Amino acid sequence: MPAATPYRTGFHNARELTWTLAWLRLCAVAGQALTVVVVAFWMRLTIPVDDLALAIGLLLVFALAVFWRLRQPWPVMPIEAVAHVAVDIAALTWLLYLTGGATNPFVSLLVLPITLAAAALPLRHVAIVALLAAACYLVLIPWHVPLPPLHAHEGGDFNLHILGMAINFVITAAALSFFVTRLARMLRAREGEVQRERERALRDEGILAIATQAAGAAHELNTPLSTMRTLLAELKREHADDRGLADDLELLAGQAERCRDILRELVALGTRQLAGTPQRMPLAAFVRDSESRFHLLRPEVDLSIRIESDAEAREIEAEPSLRHALINLLSNAADASLAAGSARVELFVAANAAQVEFGVRDFGAGTEAELVARSAFQSSKRDGLGLGLALAHATAERLGGELRAELQPDRGLLQRLRVPLRGRIATASPRP
Repeated sequence: MPAATPYRTGFHNARELTWTLAWLRLCAVAGQALTVVVVAFWMRLTIPVDDLALAIGLLLVFALAVFWRLRQPWPVMPIEAVAHVAVDIAALTWLLYLTGGATNPFVSLLVLPITLAAAALPLRHVAIVALLAAACYLVLIPWHVPLPPLHAHEGGDFNLHILGMAINFVITAAALSFFVTRLARMLRAREGEVQRERERALRDEGILAIATQAAGAAHELNTPLSTMRTLLAELKREHADDRGLADDLELLAGQAERCRDILRELVALGTRQLAGTPQRMPLAAFVRDSESRFHLLRPEVDLSIRIESDAEAREIEAEPSLRHALINLLSNAADASLAAGSARVELFVAANAAQVEFGVRDFGAGTEAELVARSAFQSSKRDGLGLGLALAHATAERLGGELRAELQPDRGLLQRLRVPLRGRIATASPRP
């Protein structure tokens, strides 16, 4: 929905601007209070201290209320951000009215809200802020409480007005440098997130197209697969005396059974998703089941498994897509190890109350090129398609986790698949 993207982005920018204003407002309250104390009690200038203290106190209450509001889940509309800016402009205008109006050296601070709004809000809202600030400035020219003379010299070289202008310049430069940079960094991060979402959507569209083709292929494969299973059973009976051939036929029969199970899982997965009842099982049982399925596919691989004691008692929502992702990682690791003359593959499983981590370690070459290929959904194998890793990444992200590849200091690569552990302690209560 392209039309909704600017609208949501406007919400994010408005919230970021409101957070920036909230922190700037606290700084302003502290600076205003310090200025009143210095001017009234150290410089001993005649200013309406009570009225200034009341205005600063009300601004502090508003600042605390805004911090509470920003911690609520409600979205921040751009017009609400404009309202917060209007409150700041009104408070600053009232303080300037009590301290000389347009003759106050700090009057140019009215430009600061316009700059911050321009960095995060749509043009029409920036125009509202600019018009409000300009109107307040014009009002302060004829109407204000005069200050005592600021151009009086002490010792012949001390000009309070020039000193105030210098302090105002320092405050404006520091505020603009810090807060505009902060807003720009937030916007760049938001743009990066939008770009990642766009890339993820494009990748998911490709996977969806492949899934559609896979559904049709599964339907078409069922008939020839049944024929193969029937012929294999007859061949096993005919060649029962030939032990070598019988073992090969047994292996082929096992692979055919595995293909049949995969086709059934496609149907079962769709049925469970429509029914909304994910399967729950102990994490250790999930790992052992994945191990047995992997051994059917790759009987020549020496797979060693280590499950930490804290993970043994956990339960997991065992989605077939997660099992497929784990088997794909194990298969890729097996290919890498075998290409380097080793049949070793290691799997370790760790879990806490929040997530589970599957670590798949191969003993292949473990080069930077292979690391980049695995991170970019490509295949370093001559006949590989790179689809297994793409599906593993998509599964991890869909489940709210991540998949990362790491070079090992001695040899090989380690794939870390982390997903939230939605289960609970298996011994805490009976399985539903």
